[in-house]
Amino acid sequence: MVLNKRSKLSLIIMTAGLTIALSTLVVTTPAFAQTPGASNSGLTKPLLAIAAAIAIAGGLIGTGNAQQGIGAAGMGIIAEKPEKFGQVLFFFVIPETLWIIGFVLGIILLLGIL
Repeated sequence: MVLNKRSKLSLIIMTAGLTIALSTLVVTTPAFAQTPGASNSGLTKPLLAIAAAIAIAGGLIGTGNAQQGIGAAGMGIIAEKPEKFGQVLFFFVIPETLWIIGFVLGIILLLGIL
């Protein structure tokens, strides 16, 4: 199987994320002393931070990938028909919702709202 640069980068990022997640699961000693009777194992906050980072990074990477093709095609359309600028701008902005959703999900995870 031949991998291009983007596939190799995605594979490296997923491997690094999995390695970090597994290394936090292996660590069993809490960094700070807990009060007796506390139910948290000490791994909840690091895992939530990793999950928030993955959610935000995934939203940003998805937005970049989507806007890459839309921007190139949009520039070609604007070069031929400048009056289509508003329509091209609308389609270029639609993928921005991906990073907004990722950011909101990251905040929800970090603050423990749900």
